[in-house]
Amino acid sequence: MSEITIRALMQIDNLQPKFAAYNGATVQGSVPLSGDTVLIGEFAPGNGVFSLIDRALKASSVEATTQMVEREFGFFILRSPSNAEVSAARDAMLSELGATMSDRLKPAISSTQIITSVEPYQAQLLNKWRKGALIVPGQTLGIVECAPAAYISIAANEAEKAAEIDIVEVRAVGRFGRLFISGSENSVKTAVEAATSAVEAVDGQAG
Repeated sequence: MSEITIRALMQIDNLQPKFAAYNGATVQGSVPLSGDTVLIGEFAPGNGVFSLIDRALKASSVEATTQMVEREFGFFILRSPSNAEVSAARDAMLSELGATMSDRLKPAISSTQIITSVEPYQAQLLNKWRKGALIVPGQTLGIVECAPAAYISIAANEAEKAAEIDIVEVRAVGRFGRLFISGSENSVKTAVEAATSAVEAVDGQAG
């Protein structure tokens, strides 16, 4: 299966409560809980995700949370309360590919934005398509964009660890990943910095 490119692969332990709740409201399968460990990945071509998830499920006691193929890439989330079981699933995938974690692509931050005192009409427009918390007019809105898209999951979890913010939307599939968070100006600034640092700290191959 060497023809499959690991665009993103990350193991996130200690899933934060709001990010866990967001995933619980949006995933297809087994619902992740606060404190769980998750394995999140993105492969190209997309259809490779099915056989790799099958391999991971057979090699461990993880549960499938999401598997999907969009136009270019395959995306998945596996979960377990056991960090060791998620590690076993990860290792089984890498063994199937004949790869290591260093073979994944290194992510890059595409842009960040901080919008203070969000205008009411824009807040309502954003609320039309958000799947997480509502944006209240007057709050500060933070937006982080990265590529490959799946790495935005690390950004979301670390943003919540760093500050008291609400998760509005996490878009982890496609060409770019986007995180939308809201809260006080200081909290959002702190969270955006933590999210950016977390993504930039991931090692891998240049894309």
